[in-house]
Amino acid sequence: QLLLAESGGGLVQGGDSLRLSCVASGRTSTLYGFAWFRQAPGKAREFVASVNWIQGTTLYGNSAKGRFAVIRGTGANTLYLQMNSLQPEDTAVYYCAASTYYTGDSRAQYNYWGQGTQVTVSS
Repeated sequence: QLLLAESGGGLVQGGDSLRLSCVASGRTSTLYGFAWFRQAPGKAREFVASVNWIQGTTLYGNSAKGRFAVIRGTGANTLYLQMNSLQPEDTAVYYCAASTYYTGDSRAQYNYWGQGTQVTVSS
């Protein structure tokens, strides 16, 4: 079992930056894919970015390319999402997700989820 805890959300203005954190605990030796998704009101949960925890390779969704970055923390089992040039359309609940076998963009393949952290971007 993996437990995930996000933090770092808040209210920011358009153009600002924000860094989200996700800490994994429990059977962290089984961690393979570590990802961020987001869900805006009335919309489906959307893939943001992921990292292969073993190889270090990354994958980004279209909404994240060029503005967001996933960063492995120097501490154990911590993943950051650095978000730059935030826009009102980035307003969503951001979820951390983990998989013991998958690192892609399919929500269904992630078997562990955090509770989410709200990010609100004002214009």
